[in-house]
This record gives sequence, C-alpha cells and structure tokens, in this order.
Amino acid sequence: MEFIKVNPQLEKHIALIELNRPKELNALNRQLMLEIRDTLRKLDEDDNVRVVILTGGQKVFAAGADIKQMADATAIDMLNIDQFSTWDQIKKTRKPIIAAVSGFALGGGCELAMTCDMIIASETARFGQPEIKIGTMPGAGGTQRLTRAVGKAMAMELVLTGKFISAQEALDAGLINRIVPVELLLDETLKLAREIAKQSPVAIKLAKEAVNNAFNSTLDEGLVFERKNFYLTFASQDQKEGMAAFVEKRNPDFKGK
Repeated sequence: MEFIKVNPQLEKHIALIELNRPKELNALNRQLMLEIRDTLRKLDEDDNVRVVILTGGQKVFAAGADIKQMADATAIDMLNIDQFSTWDQIKKTRKPIIAAVSGFALGGGCELAMTCDMIIASETARFGQPEIKIGTMPGAGGTQRLTRAVGKAMAMELVLTGKFISAQEALDAGLINRIVPVELLLDETLKLAREIAKQSPVAIKLAKEAVNNAFNSTLDEGLVFERKNFYLTFASQDQKEGMAAFVEKRNPDFKGK
C-alpha cells in the first residue's frame, strides 16, 4: 500500500487503517480510496478481525479530496471514472468501523468519517463541507449523511456556506460520539473498539445492519427487519454461549459462529 498503513492485528480482533499522505494532508485521491476499498474487503473476510479503526493520525484526518485530480475533469470523465464507487465498500463492510479524527476532516474527509459507524474526535478536530467554495458540492454523501446526523438546518448552513465546525459543535449536533485529548485519541478509540470486539461477531453484524436499515425504511418496516435479525441470532452458537454464560454468571467466549 502506497497511501495507507495497515495493521490487521493492532490488538486482538482490532485492525487499524491509517491514511498516509502527510504532505498532502491526507487528501483523498483515487489510489488511496482504492487501497481503503481493497483493505476493507480483506479485513471483512478475516475472522480474526472484529472491529476496524480508520484514522489519519494526530495532525489531520483528511483535508478533502485531491482537487488536482478533478480540476480539469468533465462530467463525462467523472461518470466514466465512477468517482465514488470505491466508497461503496466502506458502506458494505459488515464489521464496525470507528473513525478516529484529529485535525481537519473536510469535504471528502468529513464524508469519509461519516461513512464510518462511529466517530471519536480529538479536541483539534474540525469538520466541514467546503465544496461550495470551489464551485461544486458534496458528492460522497455529504448532503445525505450530514443531514441525517445533524438535521436539515445545520446541514444546509454547512453545505451552503462551507464553514467549519469544532469538535464541540460536532458533539452538540450529534455528529460524533465523544471528544478526547489529541494525545489520547488512539487509546480512547481502542477502548471503544475493545468493548465492541468482545461481543458476539454474529450479533454485531446483524445489529449494525439493523441500525443502518433505520435510515432506509419506515418505522414499521424497520421493526420487521429488526425482528428478523433478532430471530436470526438464535441460529448462532454465540447466542447459546452468551445466554448460558449469563445464567452461569461467567464471561462468555464468543467464537463468531
């Protein structure tokens, strides 16, 4: 990998992907996104991995897309490139992905963080969709995921003005999970990852699927979907182990089966 660093076993059951274009402030070019896509496919198939952390390091998450790659493109060029197809794998990944964000998460960087399942931010984190300032608009989910996270009014203001918001504003708006000191960003993200990784991998996948489905269905449809996934957990060995451990007052030993 040229533009990302990958540690498939940062800790037991926890993998780390770190963006690695420091001179370009981790600008998201097509090659970097392809590397993320291919890595997530492998990690999703690896039974030893239960949670993935995605970070840019302590200085910057990602300052946006690589504008140099797009500046002279035509609409047909963008259509033929299929600019955002690589992003679909992030959405398709069945294992939880936690974004650890420090510094700028702007444009595509903000969209990349929002495509993850949870966001832990450092005190230096700044979020925004400044595409309007260069004559375009978000194209990787910025108008859709941001609106669902923070509501129409704030999303409209951020998208139409290109302004940035602080970590505290993002927390108040419901965009992120929590704020931590910059030097503790990875440690605090690992704490959350560990809590998830010790649960049943089968139940985690089904629960993640059900939560995401809430954005694509009515309440009644979502309840039907939830119940089907709930019933499906009873076909797993993990459910039998988890309930037996509860009755026997011991810690469960989940195998992901």
